[in-house]
Amino acid sequence: MRELQERLQIVEKHVKEEHITVMIIGLGSVGTYLLDYLVSKSDASIHIVVVGRNFEKMEESVNIVRVSGLIRQLNKSSVDIEAGIDLTDIPSIQKVLEKYRPDFIVNSSRAYPGLKYGSISWNQIRAYGIWSPLAIRFTKNIMEACHLADTDAVVINTSYSDAVIPWLKSAKEPYPDFGSGNLNHLIPRIQFAAAKMLCIKDFWNIDIAFAAGHFHDVCISKEGHTEGIELPLKIYYNKEEKHLSQDEIFASCKIAMPVSAQRNMMNASSNYQIITAIVEAIRTKKTKKLFIPGAFGNLGGYPVLVGYREGNIDAWIDESVFDMREMDKANRASMYLDGIEKIRDGSLYYTDELIQKVKKEFGVDMPKSVNIKDIEEITQFIINKIIIPNTKGEHCKA
Repeated sequence: MRELQERLQIVEKHVKEEHITVMIIGLGSVGTYLLDYLVSKSDASIHIVVVGRNFEKMEESVNIVRVSGLIRQLNKSSVDIEAGIDLTDIPSIQKVLEKYRPDFIVNSSRAYPGLKYGSISWNQIRAYGIWSPLAIRFTKNIMEACHLADTDAVVINTSYSDAVIPWLKSAKEPYPDFGSGNLNHLIPRIQFAAAKMLCIKDFWNIDIAFAAGHFHDVCISKEGHTEGIELPLKIYYNKEEKHLSQDEIFASCKIAMPVSAQRNMMNASSNYQIITAIVEAIRTKKTKKLFIPGAFGNLGGYPVLVGYREGNIDAWIDESVFDMREMDKANRASMYLDGIEKIRDGSLYYTDELIQKVKKEFGVDMPKSVNIKDIEEITQFIINKIIIPNTKGEHCKA
């Protein structure tokens, strides 16, 4: 695979030619919402390919989205279905990548579908990092297939990118370019909260500078506080900084949300935002700002800019407000609370606190570290020892 800037230049060429191919791997709730959003964009230049195992299930989802879109007079996109793809079989993934040569690849697959992992982990151990091996399982295979296919696509990962992307990078393996969700879910909450405090109606004109890891996406969203961690946050309205109480802002971010698959509307929206930001940056020459977990292989979440530098389309971490050292420090503290001590040389290290909590709550002895070579083994261990006993086998197995 070429460097990201080179692949963005190829995407640029296809955008200008009005032929953009988006491949969605895994058509669960995230993938189906994303398909709906892309179809509703009503952009005839967008060709969508959905990839998965079961043709009948994917066909049903595709048909309802296409028909619903056309009822609203929004559907101008073509959609193809590629079924029978086993995400444990790298050559089959490689083959479909070579067939379509997509501009964007969105990995929305899950090692254990139909379950929000946080429904098990948050109340019991207040940490999400335990699920990292499940999050990386299919991502690793997809990225290996991308390498073998020498794809020019921009790759977006949807599952726990705060750790998954740096884990792959630390192992010197191919890794996704962007992560979706997590940090990005907090930004609208902060905008709504700031608008209320400032007594303004145009909350969309509030600009945020912020960095945080996955723990704080959950903790602030559910409980309205930072667990004592100081996070880099600045708020602007009409380019003027507004000095608002962070405690009040974060307290107001605690808003009622569904815990079902409906919650995945946010993750799908994050994927849509990344694709749209790149396409619109190319079309308008205006720089777009995103909030990306695992940005460029860094632990945690960061503000990212997409636009033109020195005449070329590019993407980079925004250090115009907070420097990298300050954001990295906050992210490492956040990820530690999520159960991840560090990632180094292809291994993810759990915190001692997480290991103790898992032993106490689930009666399971977790290893101190997990090497990327042992993903299949540890994934099955977590499914058998933690997920199945705590869901009574009510969800689908991997």
